[in-house]
Amino acid sequence: MPVLKEFKEFAMRGNVIDLAVGVVIGGAFGKIVTSLVNDLIMPPLGLAVGGDHFKNLKLILKKDVIGPDGKIADVTLNYGAFLQNVLDFIIIAFAIFLLVKFINKLKRKKVEAPKSPPAPTKEEVLLTEIRDALRAKNP
Repeated sequence: MPVLKEFKEFAMRGNVIDLAVGVVIGGAFGKIVTSLVNDLIMPPLGLAVGGDHFKNLKLILKKDVIGPDGKIADVTLNYGAFLQNVLDFIIIAFAIFLLVKFINKLKRKKVEAPKSPPAPTKEEVLLTEIRDALRAKNP
């Protein structure tokens, strides 16, 4: 039973909850970026390089190879799909970079706010009074 209690305390910490929310939002954001790349960026890029779908670009290494299932297929290097995934990654990484940069900028503004000096402690007040009294006696 102590293990369950310890796990519950661990799971309910703020960092774990924040991480879980981040993973869910990150997954949804990944889908949006994938759709952006697949549906908006790659079709015109595919047309520009001479094909209709960028992800279908490939280099045929060997034609008409019989696979283990008896089907005939080509052995290919699918560089179009690879380049599409690289572009997905670059867009996601850039968006995360901008988000982190924005968050850091907000944090810096909070830190740079001028703070009023702390009030003197009782000891400092007493020492100041003693110093002033000694100065008054010995001009």
